[in-house]
Amino acid sequence: MLASTLDVQNMTCAECPITVKKALEQVPGVSGVKIDFEHKTATVHMDTDKAKVSMLTKATSDAGFPSTVRK
Repeated sequence: MLASTLDVQNMTCAECPITVKKALEQVPGVSGVKIDFEHKTATVHMDTDKAKVSMLTKATSDAGFPSTVRK
């Protein structure tokens, strides 16, 4: 199990974190998602045998919220 934190763009309203969370939860291997609206981040707990970071960033981008891995 690994936790990755993503910097998420375009989160501007109260509904945005819900959409981002739902998109990330659809990725196979994701076991938990915590959104921090104030800091515009998403922390994702995932099984690295099933999920890759590229799958996470694609999921948020497809939902209209481009993201990158926080360094």
